[in-house]
Amino acid sequence: MLRKFAVYRPRQIAKFVKTLFKGQFFIAGIGLFRFDNGKVLLPEVEDKQKLDAYKEINGEIAALAVAA
Repeated sequence: MLRKFAVYRPRQIAKFVKTLFKGQFFIAGIGLFRFDNGKVLLPEVEDKQKLDAYKEINGEIAALAVAA
């Protein structure tokens, strides 16, 4: 399933990833991401914006796990 996010909202994306566990999503202006086992997989390291988004979203996923 490919979900498209028009706006970058890390918490909303983290909830989506935690719910589905495996798939991919697209963030407008940033790019395509894949996730597995409820974690976003490492994107191309040369793209700093994607790498920052990856770190922030996985941080939000971890925060959701602690809050639950």
